[in-house]
Amino acid sequence: MLMLKMSGRCAKKNAGAAYMILQMTRPVQGGLRQERKLEATSNHLSNSETAGFKKDVVSFDRMFKAQLNTDFSQGHMRRTDNKLDLALGDEGFFKVNTPDGIRYTRDGNFTLSSEGILINQEGFPVQGDNGDITINGENIQINKAGNITVDGVAVDVLDIVTFEDVQKLDKQGADLFVYKGDPDEDEQEPARISVKQGALEGSNVQVVDEMVTMIDHHRMYETFQKMMLTFDEVDGKAITEVGRPQ
Repeated sequence: MLMLKMSGRCAKKNAGAAYMILQMTRPVQGGLRQERKLEATSNHLSNSETAGFKKDVVSFDRMFKAQLNTDFSQGHMRRTDNKLDLALGDEGFFKVNTPDGIRYTRDGNFTLSSEGILINQEGFPVQGDNGDITINGENIQINKAGNITVDGVAVDVLDIVTFEDVQKLDKQGADLFVYKGDPDEDEQEPARISVKQGALEGSNVQVVDEMVTMIDHHRMYETFQKMMLTFDEVDGKAITEVGRPQ
């Protein structure tokens, strides 16, 4: 009879412990989610002035694994009057040739190398229909369709492409993207190309909105932290009571 009573007590304690563990996982998972959202929001704010930057949308699957999708909505246009600054008014990406292969970007903050090759700020050559674009001359004109003329002579055409599923583009740094599929098969010409010379596309980050979002995420994170501390205190009391005479 005594053994049955002890078994019953142990079963209740085990059930209580299991319930406590289950309850503790919820604030832990919630805290981790808020932490990931805080990281994304912090990254948005730090790149709010980066030309062509696209913010992330954080979501979570059933296993609470974070998934990042890119928000490709257009950023604001900023006039610079620099003839080598280019902005894309509609869909599409510029192509740059890196040591690791072709990368894609909306950042048209370009310049010329010492050899007269059109490059981005990292020194990677911008691609045209004929590969690297060489510009030797003073009067540089780039029209809406991406046709490049120098001193009245046609030089090249900007190679501007898009993809049916732009979510297959993974971020590489602040302004470059790498395509996860086969670019030779999946590159498409945009339905409409609109190049704006002497302008840059800013990031699509709304600073005020992001700051409000960060405050909200931080408050939620603190709430989950307090919940974890409460459960930890309750769990500690439960442990000290184990083995006490009933």
